[in-house]
Amino acid sequence: MADVPSDVPLWAANALGDVYDPCCREKGISVLDMGLVRSARLDGGRARIELLLTTGWCPFASALLTEIRDRVAAQPGVTDAEVEVVWDEAWTTDRLSPKAASALRFLPAPAEIGDRDAYLDAHRPRTVQARKEPPP
Repeated sequence: MADVPSDVPLWAANALGDVYDPCCREKGISVLDMGLVRSARLDGGRARIELLLTTGWCPFASALLTEIRDRVAAQPGVTDAEVEVVWDEAWTTDRLSPKAASALRFLPAPAEIGDRDAYLDAHRPRTVQARKEPPP
């Protein structure tokens, strides 16, 4: 199961632990790992999930909201489920679980690189390196 934020109740974690952000499915990063779930409440059988999106332009938002609603509605004790995207808080990478942050890290942390210029030269695409070299 995904890393579960402490403020996400167990029933919500059970429902959403294997719901994947479509952009991160191949890396096994769930909506919980992404930190997209801001809150989850259950009141008299009615579940309410508040969701943050990584971007307001997410082309998968509609499908993701439907999948989350359906998964939550299927949980024992849930008679109705509502998922709302909230806009009063921006999603940031600080919300990533350690697993997600590690899987999405493309570059090492700056503190891990001793000589920045040497690192960049060693990892620069060949076409860029070729342009840096003077003509023969």
